[in-house]
Amino acid sequence: MNTPNANYDQTWKEALEDYLEPFMAFFFPEVHNLIDWSRGYESLDKELQQITPSATSGEREADKLFKVWQKNGEEAYILIHIEVQSQEESVFPERMYIYHYRSFDIHKKVISLAILGDDRPSWRPNSYSYELGGSSIRFEFPIAKLLDYESQWETLKTSLNPLAFLVMAHLKTQASTGNAEEREQYKWELVQNLSERGYTEKDIIKLFRLLDWMMTLPESLQQSFDTKLKNYQEERKMPILSNMERRAMETGRQEGRQEGRQEGRQEGLEEAFQRGIQNGRNMVLAVLNTRFNPVPAEVIDRINQISDYDTLQQLLTRGISIGSLAEFEEVLASIITDN
Repeated sequence: MNTPNANYDQTWKEALEDYLEPFMAFFFPEVHNLIDWSRGYESLDKELQQITPSATSGEREADKLFKVWQKNGEEAYILIHIEVQSQEESVFPERMYIYHYRSFDIHKKVISLAILGDDRPSWRPNSYSYELGGSSIRFEFPIAKLLDYESQWETLKTSLNPLAFLVMAHLKTQASTGNAEEREQYKWELVQNLSERGYTEKDIIKLFRLLDWMMTLPESLQQSFDTKLKNYQEERKMPILSNMERRAMETGRQEGRQEGRQEGRQEGLEEAFQRGIQNGRNMVLAVLNTRFNPVPAEVIDRINQISDYDTLQQLLTRGISIGSLAEFEEVLASIITDN
């Protein structure tokens, strides 16, 4: 059975936005200790677009730029890159250097970090240098290699840091490439582990979404997985998915399947597509009205212009858990720009 491509990049990007402090504590504790976390942090998506002008939509989705405050009161930028596919050794370090000096043009104190999520144990680029005519540059950056955490599996299983769970999901997704049945088994084991960790309900819901997003399954396995999950959460009285989100996902899937079965009728397919899109828009707006009523007319208009179901599902997920309407508007603007 064919296995859909895993969604690594967007999953990590979402995780970074929600869990920057535990991310830094897990992978880069020395950098974590420099930062005054009581002042929060700011995601700089617009500034990131300025330093990656040549990137096309969909590329390097996991690059993130944040503004933080050091304990001495000074501002600093943190540039984070998640690299899933191994690149030629000369390409990746050079790109890290280019992004670093472009960030330096915006702000003079930049920390560049890299997560290597590829499957090559020996590939560990951490510097870029060149020398010509007596002029030389050497740029070094800290890295974390996800494969290294395989040897710490038992520790990962009990850690309360959300990034420990995400690392497990990444490694098991990678290990099940091309084997859908094995991925479904790993995914179920991770769901059970998630429920036993002592996380808050809010974190369980967020982390399940990230898991579900990353560990993609074929439709037939996804249906059986959803049934098993629904029974499991009813037995445990633990809402892994909110009722509103589950209803939206199931409605969209069922409408597409039912109309798609109309043999040879293109009109039926088109009608199903349009209904699915409109249903997605309505669910996003329902969530926003419930949480942030009233929703500005400009936001409503922008949502009603979206005609991509995956984008609407992404907005639904963010709308349920995001902290404020202003943050949602930033996400909406970023998604529309990317698309």
